[in-house]
Amino acid sequence: MAEVELVSPEMLEFFLASREIHPEDSEIVYTSPLVELLVSADRDQLSPSFTEHSYTRGEVIFHEGDEGDAMYLVWSGQVVIVKGNLQSPTILAYRGAGEIFGEMALLEHQPRSASIVALEDTRLLGLNRANFEQLQRTIPSVSRSIMEVLSARLRRMSEARSTGDLSERRLTQQVSTLQSEKQRLEELQRLREETTELIIHDLRNPLSAIGISLRMLSLVLPVDVLRANSDLIGIAQASTQRLQRLVDSLLEVSRIESGEAPFEISQFELPPLVEELIQRTSILARKGVVIETDIPQSLPAIVADREKIERVMVNVLDNALKYTPENGRIAVKIQQEDGKVWVSVADTGPGIPIEDRERIFERFTQGPNMEMKRRGFGLGLAYCRLAVEGHGGKIWVEDGDGGMRIKFVFSLPISPNLNR
Repeated sequence: MAEVELVSPEMLEFFLASREIHPEDSEIVYTSPLVELLVSADRDQLSPSFTEHSYTRGEVIFHEGDEGDAMYLVWSGQVVIVKGNLQSPTILAYRGAGEIFGEMALLEHQPRSASIVALEDTRLLGLNRANFEQLQRTIPSVSRSIMEVLSARLRRMSEARSTGDLSERRLTQQVSTLQSEKQRLEELQRLREETTELIIHDLRNPLSAIGISLRMLSLVLPVDVLRANSDLIGIAQASTQRLQRLVDSLLEVSRIESGEAPFEISQFELPPLVEELIQRTSILARKGVVIETDIPQSLPAIVADREKIERVMVNVLDNALKYTPENGRIAVKIQQEDGKVWVSVADTGPGIPIEDRERIFERFTQGPNMEMKRRGFGLGLAYCRLAVEGHGGKIWVEDGDGGMRIKFVFSLPISPNLNR
């Protein structure tokens, strides 16, 4: 057995004290599609591929320059990633439960670019090169996920540089004093939006951590425990996804408005997508709620951004599920007419006054009456309007029929007509 190597007590205390001042970077890992894939794949496929490793507080897991023959998923505990000599290192990052490290050396077949030290008793799931290559063969989406990981890192670097340039320009603009009340109001609105986006960015890490933790539990808990608590875990996962969609929608609204969110066009069938989303989100329905569907399977394929249309549909469905009372009804209908596909979602919820039906698609808008306050519009619907209109379609609200209080309708051209 190899001798255990420990850092000095003074260096360990330095690592622990530096956690409070070191900037968080866990968003990059939590949102990694590679991590998403590893924790959501079939247990029978993954279990033979991973080996468990345990390390004590202060133990060196590997050194900079060592052969990069494995990547690791943190099961419990925390590690620090450092560069240089362990007597005077430079701290790069910290990694905790649900995060990965060592993946770049494994992917590039290169020596380790940093050293790793356990800050507390730590358990890791290791994936060596041979097993990783076998996973790529048995799970084809692994290769695509790797490319998404690398692409996301490059994109974040580019966004960080653009943000720095933008901040510099804004500081220059703020040197001049506002000359009119209109300018002051516009400045207040901009600050409001920027502050909201900063808050949303701060929410993404804990939300992602909750989602990863739930998926980690699905991977490591005994099967009988998972089966006994499947409903609770399902509700927790669905609720976390709902919060994540709200956060993503607010950020995406700004990107679409500024033209920074490109439309990725492809051809796909709308009926199976809608049916899948109904099944996925219906777990959040109140007791006794019935979802009626009128979805013909003979509709032609549409050409659109599948991800954006999926998010529009989820937002509208989520709204109906959230406000339809117990024993209520929701009706989802798709039809084709005049070269367009029309999708409607009606519900027996509280309804929306006529005078508020246009304003609800604006950001941060909330009506004066109690029903509107319950619905809490301002995020998802603003995204829906921008995404649908960006495809050359329309979205609106009208009275329901057959006992329904309200109906959301949006149309999409079958052929692309992007208003970008």
